[in-house]
Amino acid sequence: MNKLLILVVEDDTSVRNLMTTTLKAHDYRYLTAQNGQTAILEASSHNPDIVLLDLGLPDIDGVQVIKKIRTWSNVPIIVISARSEDTDKIDALDAGADDYLTKPFSVEELLARLRVTQRRLMMINKDTSVEASVFTDGWLRIDYAAGCAYINDEELHLTPIEYKLLCLLSKNVGKVLTHTFITQNIWGSSWDNDIASLRVFMTTLRKKIEKMPGSPQYIQTHIGVGYRMMKVE
Repeated sequence: MNKLLILVVEDDTSVRNLMTTTLKAHDYRYLTAQNGQTAILEASSHNPDIVLLDLGLPDIDGVQVIKKIRTWSNVPIIVISARSEDTDKIDALDAGADDYLTKPFSVEELLARLRVTQRRLMMINKDTSVEASVFTDGWLRIDYAAGCAYINDEELHLTPIEYKLLCLLSKNVGKVLTHTFITQNIWGSSWDNDIASLRVFMTTLRKKIEKMPGSPQYIQTHIGVGYRMMKVE
């Protein structure tokens, strides 16, 4: 089983080391961030499977980090905080956190929370894998195995980049994908010229799949953030 990628957001060195040592001992992959801004950057750049988030960060409050991540991602967020008041827990959960673990915590409890979250992710992936070979959204159909895409049963003539973009968006339908995430998956980098190229390719892709490219039905633009493929009835 492939281990998940965990983003650890914690400014306390001793607590962060405890968490990363635990993750490493159990073969989890991990990234770290010591403040909120870095956490947001890492989350958008690497698309982790789970975020472990402290609320008391040195630059911005952890609740603001949750709200920011939720503008483009449904990644499970487990709050790990010394704040034990019910209002703090409610604020974090209302902002979009999935779980709340109060400090001090045991290593066993942390691992148990991760296992629960991992099982939930596996169930979600199992539910979506039934249609993994063919994606259908309104008049759009993508046959991943054949490497072909169709609108109203007519094959689309897509460039390799356009097809990769379409597949990336379709496999994350309903989620806002950041410019950084898209460009790193398509070109392996995220320079300004990559983002400029992305806009050009997105324009040409829309012309091929949208009835009215000026009023797109499939691909929604989130200005300054990225793009999202919408589920079309």
